Parts: sequence; structure tokens; C-alpha cells
Amino acid sequence: MGMWQRFTMIFKSKANKALDRAEDPRETLDYSYEKQLDLLQKVRRGVADVATSRKRLELQIGQLDQQSAKLETQAKAALAGGREDLAREALTRRSGLTTQLNDLHAQLATLQDQEEKLTQASQRLQAKVDAFRTKKETIKATYSAAEAQTKINEAFSGISEELGDVGMAIQRAEDKTQSMQARAGAIDELMASGALEDATGTSKDSISAELERMASTSEVEDTLAAMKAELTGGPTPEVTQAPPTPAVESGQAGAPKPAGDEN
Repeated sequence: MGMWQRFTMIFKSKANKALDRAEDPRETLDYSYEKQLDLLQKVRRGVADVATSRKRLELQIGQLDQQSAKLETQAKAALAGGREDLAREALTRRSGLTTQLNDLHAQLATLQDQEEKLTQASQRLQAKVDAFRTKKETIKATYSAAEAQTKINEAFSGISEELGDVGMAIQRAEDKTQSMQARAGAIDELMASGALEDATGTSKDSISAELERMASTSEVEDTLAAMKAELTGGPTPEVTQAPPTPAVESGQAGAPKPAGDEN
């Protein structure tokens, strides 16, 4: 196979595929039905033409029959009047009409046979056209249902693909949210522990915060004691700020005595 033949085959193949995609079988069936109706109409007109010709022959035969009967009557009258020559002429003419009548009757029989055959053919064709119409409507309904089902399936397929993409987007959003939550929690822990320095200077570690709270508490107690002494007129206690007392076990030597116990 030459290059040109392969190219032609490929072109025809692609053209057939394009035509197949563009073709709507429902339109093709309707067009075929319309063509059949046109042919059926032509057959009916043909039957009508044959019937018209038959009717004309019947009229001609009727007219010739009347003329033949009239000539026969005239021949009898001429013969009765002693005019045998006229009677012979009338019968001669009547004989000519008889020949024409025989020919017309033969043509009439042919036309009648043709008309009968064409009528039967028209009836059979009508039945086939009616059957085709029923078949085409069934095919069109089936095709329309299949087309609708295909569109539904394509829609479901599209929805499934979209849902798949949405699922991936949701998963990415959840992963990103969890990552941000973990990062925020880690920053909170670092801020609380003092490991992450606050640029404003307001963030302190837990030990410094505890020492400051203890110092603040001691200052408040000393100030309160001084106010009480001033109100009662007693000596104002010396305000001292002792460092935090380390915790020791009960009964250990060197442990500080309770306040007010001088013995």
C-alpha cells in the first residue's frame, strides 16, 4: 500500500468518525420516513392515473356501445323501409365500431389488471411505511432514553471527579489546620517556659515569675504590718525583705524556729 493510499484511508477513517459523531439517528430515521411517504404518494398518484385512464376507456366503450346500438336500430328501420342498401351501410359501420370496441375492451382489461396490481402494491407499501413509522418511533424513544442515561452517567462521573478533588482539598485544609494548630501550641509552650524571648520584655520564665510573686507578697505583708503598728501606736517594725527560705525536712538541725518562739 502506497503512502497516498494510506493517507486516503486515514482521511476516510477520520471523516467517518466525524460523521458518526455528527449524525443523529433520529434525524436520519425521520428523513427516511419522509422519503418513503413521498414514494408512497407517487404510487398513489400512479394508481389514480391508471384509474382515470380506465374510466376514460369505460366512457369511450359506453359511447361506442350507444352508437353501435343506434346503427343496429337504423339498419333495421332501413331494411323495413325497403332500403337494403342503407341497412347494409349501417351494419358496415356497426361492424367497424365492434372492432374498436373489442380493442377498447382489451385495453380496459389490461388497465384493470394494472390498477388492481398497483392498488395491492400501494396497500403493501402503506403497511410497510406504517410499520417503519412505528419502528422508527420506538428506536427514537430508545435512543433518547440512552442519550439521557449517558448524560446522567457523564454528570455522575463529573460529580465524582469533583468530589474527589474536593476531598483532596479538604484533606489538605485539615492537614494545614492541624499544622498551624500544632505550631501555635508549640509557640504558647515556648512563651510560657521563657524559652522564647518576648521582644516587649513582658514575658518571663516560671522561676522568675514565682520569685517576683513572692517578693510582691512579702512587700504587701510588711506594708500592712507597718500600717497596723502606726494605728496602735506601737513601734514600727523594720521592713526587711528576706530572700526566700529554702524548704527543709521536719526535725532537721539548723531549721529556723517558728515566728514568736524565743525559747
